[in-house]
Amino acid sequence: MPSSAPAGRPAVIELRQYTLRPGRRDELIDLFDREFVESQEESGAVVLGQFRDLDDPNRFVWLRGFRDMAARHHALTAFYGGPVWAEHGPQANATMIDSDDVLLLRPLSDAGGLAVLPSRRPRPGASAPQRFVSATVWSFPSGRHEGSALIRDGLLPVLRETGPAPLAALTTETAPNTFTRLPVRAGENVAAVLASYPDENAHRQHLARVRAQPRARDEVLPAVEREQSAAPRTLRLAPTGRSLLS
Repeated sequence: MPSSAPAGRPAVIELRQYTLRPGRRDELIDLFDREFVESQEESGAVVLGQFRDLDDPNRFVWLRGFRDMAARHHALTAFYGGPVWAEHGPQANATMIDSDDVLLLRPLSDAGGLAVLPSRRPRPGASAPQRFVSATVWSFPSGRHEGSALIRDGLLPVLRETGPAPLAALTTETAPNTFTRLPVRAGENVAAVLASYPDENAHRQHLARVRAQPRARDEVLPAVEREQSAAPRTLRLAPTGRSLLS
């Protein structure tokens, strides 16, 4: 992995899933999109995507990126020690039950990272796009790299052949979490693929084509299943109005 990357193509990515108090998701999204986007980016992060979890009305999912681990430490120190979080952080925290479900990730390959243009982000109050985003996470035994290699070299080519190219393919960033004020899930070994579709039906049709593709059906998917330590989980996500990923 390269030691650094441009701000719009981060080399370190957090996938953050927050469990919220009942009925308070829209409150957090309004606050987040108004106060926590530009302020984080001024500190050196890039807010990649914000989503409503379609399977849980009390779950907010978002992704944040950094040039590298040193930039992550600097950006988080600046933001969480700065005036915007001091003013609005208590209101944000009041909406949350749990904010510790966080995967620290990096691109699975040089071509697998997220490329975004923050300058094209919609303004606060923009309507949510009519898009469906999936984030599928496979878990593999600690220390084994065969599963992620199968995703990278086997599944990703099939996904590109049979439908829209994924937004990103990511794997676990193994560097220690140096900003311990914000925990991340330790001991993980995952691969994650994010993809975007006009609607959920287009997503289902793409999956059907993948499963019917001979190499995927007969080789790739059975091999991934043999390697995985748990069944993959797919997050069904609806972008908010200011999400760069949609």
